[in-house]
Amino acid sequence: MSLDAEVKRAFSRGLNVSSNVFVSKLARMRAGKPARVLDLFAGCGGLSLGFHAAGFKIVGAVEFDRDAARSHGHNFHPGQEAHAQAIDITATGPDALAAKLDLGQTDQAVDLIIGGPPCQAFARVGRPKLREVDEHPEAFRHDPRARLYQEYLHYVEAFKPIAVLMENVPDVLNHGGQNLAEEICEVLEAKGYVAGYTLLNAAFYGVPQMRERMFLMAYRREVVDRIVFPEPTHWVKLPPGYEGSRAVALKFLKKDRLLEDAFDYLPPPEAVPDLTPAVTAKQALGDLPPIDARKELAKGRLKRGARRFDQIMPYGEAVRLSAYAQLMRSWPRFEAGNGLTDHVIRYLPRDYPLFARLNPGDQYPEAFQHANTMFEEALAARAAEGKPLREGSAAYDALKKSIVPPYDPGKFPNKWRKMWADAPARTLMAHLGKDSYSHIHYDHDQARTISVREAARLQSFPDGFTFLGTMNPAFRQIGNAVPPLMAKAIATQMAATLQISEESDYGHCTAAGTLQASA
Repeated sequence: MSLDAEVKRAFSRGLNVSSNVFVSKLARMRAGKPARVLDLFAGCGGLSLGFHAAGFKIVGAVEFDRDAARSHGHNFHPGQEAHAQAIDITATGPDALAAKLDLGQTDQAVDLIIGGPPCQAFARVGRPKLREVDEHPEAFRHDPRARLYQEYLHYVEAFKPIAVLMENVPDVLNHGGQNLAEEICEVLEAKGYVAGYTLLNAAFYGVPQMRERMFLMAYRREVVDRIVFPEPTHWVKLPPGYEGSRAVALKFLKKDRLLEDAFDYLPPPEAVPDLTPAVTAKQALGDLPPIDARKELAKGRLKRGARRFDQIMPYGEAVRLSAYAQLMRSWPRFEAGNGLTDHVIRYLPRDYPLFARLNPGDQYPEAFQHANTMFEEALAARAAEGKPLREGSAAYDALKKSIVPPYDPGKFPNKWRKMWADAPARTLMAHLGKDSYSHIHYDHDQARTISVREAARLQSFPDGFTFLGTMNPAFRQIGNAVPPLMAKAIATQMAATLQISEESDYGHCTAAGTLQASA
């Protein structure tokens, strides 16, 4: 459709198109130019990678964390220092960012804004306060908690994107008695957008992880009149006791009567059993080089200290690759080559023997029981050798400390979890950067927590995607990210809604919709 036709169509709908900025952007994209994306609160770039894979052009990002900003710049703008610098959105306005990244005129530079400010930015601000923050630039001085939200809106106002995508935890549907997603939609609608939100599970979109998140879409009314979320491509029956955050979030919405006013909430597209089976942990990780933690420790190759990514670990023996593993190795523009530099694990010498004892699905209470059994076995072995230990003695306490973790199982029931091999992993969290006990490898022989690269695989980052920094920052970046395949499914749907081509000079990954689970 020509620009003139787009303008006429907008006029026929009774919309103000005095500047024509939105319809001109749409016409540009429909003429074959790649849609330009700005990623706010970008992290290392999970959302960016998904949109990049769907043919969008990542023109810039805003990220406060230094390591994550360096990772984003390295992967999407290699060699361009301006794109690798941490940016404080409260200190860098849209015009300053456009100049810094050489984007050109601010209101002409960007077609989509994606990302999502931390939910703390909205907490307890209240619907009237959200409108006040939007309408009065100095309002944040009276309520600093609203500052990040204000800056997000400021960027939308200045860059005038055709579409907006926000992602956050399901709790934003009921955060202190507020449905923040609904309130955000209201503000965007007042700005001239059509908006809607829902809850999507990454496992239903080819990601080997049962990760539930809120996604909010908004489009300019000049170009789109309804919100459509992507249809699931995969199916998994969630295990007993794990109904996901969706049911919890909706339960509390109903309890506080917030669902009654959730006019912009859209039920998620349904995943059904006749879809492709969800990708399992084994399909995601089974081809990676095994790391036997106990042997590595015994040989002195596993020591305390920072894990740096300066040594290549070859893939090793040729194995039959699952479709998912093949995608992770061959993702366009992010191929890994012959090996990995971040397949490194934590130094946890006390717990490696315990990890080997755990059954799939075991959590900390079960681990604590196994540990006490191991301690009793060690005491019996000492007694059989004629070296019994008296309870309460220093030697007794030292032996127990070397085997049994010190945490109260009643206070930390979910601190540990051993993965199932034949199911998607549970949600990866940012605290992977602290301990990684939430994802203990399913392989009893390897007896360890997952490596950095394995965490990346479970998030659907390809093997050639680089995380800068050492092990802990890399884990944090991965845990905070949106799974790229999830983002790719959303980006593909947004391209279809906008009636623009997914093809571009930036690569085109088709696996999100066609990935087949295989052994």
